[in-house]
Amino acid sequence: MTRTITPRLRTLVLLLIAVTGALLAGAGPASAHAALTGSDPAQGVVVAKAPTQVSLTFSEKVAMSDDSLQVLDPRGRKVQAGPPVNVSGTTYAVKLKGGLAKGTYTVGYQVVSADSHPVAGAYTFSIGAPSQTVVSGVATAAGDTAVGRLYSVGRYVSYAGFIVLAGGAAFVLACWQRGSGVRPLQRLVVGGWLALTASTLWLLLLRGSYTSSGKFGDVLDLNLLGQVLQTKTGAALVSRLLLLAAAALFIAVLFGAYDRREEEAEKRDLTFGLAVGGVVVAAGLAASWAMAEHASTGLQPGLAMPVDVLHLLAVAAWLGGLTALLVALYRAPADIPVEAAAVHRFSRLAFASVLTLVATGAYQSWRQLGSWSAFTETRYGQLLLVKIALVALLVGIAWISRRWTGRLADPAAEAGRPEEPEREPVSAPASATQDSVSAPASAGQDSVSAPASAGQEAAPGAVTGNAPGDGERAVQLARQRAAVDAARQKRLRDADPNRFGLRRSVLTEAGVAVVLLAVTTWLTQTEPGRTELEAKAASSSSSSSSSSSSGALTLDMPFDTGGTDGKGLVRIDFDPARVGGNEMHVYVQRPNGRAFDVPEVKVALTLAAKSIGPLPVTPDHITTGHWAASGVQIPMAGDWKVAVTVRTSDIDQATVSKNAQIG
Repeated sequence: MTRTITPRLRTLVLLLIAVTGALLAGAGPASAHAALTGSDPAQGVVVAKAPTQVSLTFSEKVAMSDDSLQVLDPRGRKVQAGPPVNVSGTTYAVKLKGGLAKGTYTVGYQVVSADSHPVAGAYTFSIGAPSQTVVSGVATAAGDTAVGRLYSVGRYVSYAGFIVLAGGAAFVLACWQRGSGVRPLQRLVVGGWLALTASTLWLLLLRGSYTSSGKFGDVLDLNLLGQVLQTKTGAALVSRLLLLAAAALFIAVLFGAYDRREEEAEKRDLTFGLAVGGVVVAAGLAASWAMAEHASTGLQPGLAMPVDVLHLLAVAAWLGGLTALLVALYRAPADIPVEAAAVHRFSRLAFASVLTLVATGAYQSWRQLGSWSAFTETRYGQLLLVKIALVALLVGIAWISRRWTGRLADPAAEAGRPEEPEREPVSAPASATQDSVSAPASAGQDSVSAPASAGQEAAPGAVTGNAPGDGERAVQLARQRAAVDAARQKRLRDADPNRFGLRRSVLTEAGVAVVLLAVTTWLTQTEPGRTELEAKAASSSSSSSSSSSSGALTLDMPFDTGGTDGKGLVRIDFDPARVGGNEMHVYVQRPNGRAFDVPEVKVALTLAAKSIGPLPVTPDHITTGHWAASGVQIPMAGDWKVAVTVRTSDIDQATVSKNAQIG
């Protein structure tokens, strides 16, 4: 009874902690993945005279190159004078040339945030009056290019390589020391080392192009590579390569001297030394991510980085150990089967790893989100919910695996298995046409005999080695005996229903783990929810302040056309928002705040109290996500209904509206 209830209670407690730990309250401000929180001139404004500079304010300090901030006139020509400079705190500015003509100007930026991720965007402002512009596709996000996608693949491979390397080695040392001599496990761990080494070199080469132009031609640019080596991310990648050299020595000892060591005391001492050295190297490798990504900036970095290291080590011990167990169950030789005790030890290690993951993951969730609403209102929060669901599913499957493990360890279950039949003597093959091995026919024969076919000399049962072909026949005989023996042991092993059930559940765990790793990698490249909400709040505050001081009116309306890629936000500005002619600007954004080009935008104005309208307005497309119309007439003051129709495809459209006092 105890053996059945305890795993269930542990699983229920674990799931309860996982769910409650993720629902966290807010705290002080934090940043990661820099976001634009302000600009001067502001987005969409029409200024009377040309400004002397353009300044951008971000949520955190960013790294800029000479081309990180560009200002383009309506014809697409650069009008900035000199490189951008840091004027104060997180505000950066670039000087403009004199004598700028009237029209719509585009500001594009591409910077690298403190957590090593490139951030890009663009907006427009106008001098005198809005105009048509030929500018489009300015400051394309690095992740949207081919180099960006290859960089993402490299990140995924590096995480997978680390998990297999560290987790596989931990499984051998902590759970199944006999596995150090199993060739499939050796290949698994060495494969993890090769994957991590190759992907680290790959990331180092791609880094310069990934954070700047996004072009393949810049991948081998030595100047860019030199700049990368001077950054925090470059230092982290170089440190990882140095630690991988130490990891190579660790692997050589683990699968070499350690496997050959037979004396118990010496092997115990070597196990302790390898365990200490392995933990140090694995922690150093994990720190190469923590020191250059989300944990290294924002709220409590001194605590966040060691927590991130623990999180990565727990992931490796659980998922990497799971992969090693799967390989051992399926590929281990029949004469070295995985003992039930080894599986039980891994079960305890996995349970401790999951508890560590829940504790560290809860802290990371609070740090990156900070509020309940961020779970559903931000991309990071939505991905985190998917990750929590996958972890819960993985824990549930692991509980099933624990049940199979308990049965393997149960003497009663082992007693119920049929006994292995006693092996009969095996005879040598006599001719090339014989496929089976024959036993002696008479009970009085003490040696193994091999009947000969017609025209062929019979081989004696005992090989003396005097004849020229005796040595070759002896080798063939030994191979046949080994193959028959291995096949018999494999059949007996695979016939065990408990072992078969364990293999099937572990395989399912591994499949879910692959998806979980993909979601986790995606999370590391996504703007944290806390930063995204702060940027939205700052943008709204800036818009409200600008509107209050200038008499303009700004309305924000979320929409959902119901189709693919049909969600977003439409922002409409009226200036000066009074009776008579007005300038109207319409901005359409994706949920992440980026400009969203849709096929059609229409506006209608209605004053229901006076039975006026709807008055249709069809704005002109200015640039990506920006429409404008001049001379929009408001005939009288009142509570006007402003309706905006957004069409995202040939059949998907939605109309949203708000009431506002105009005049």
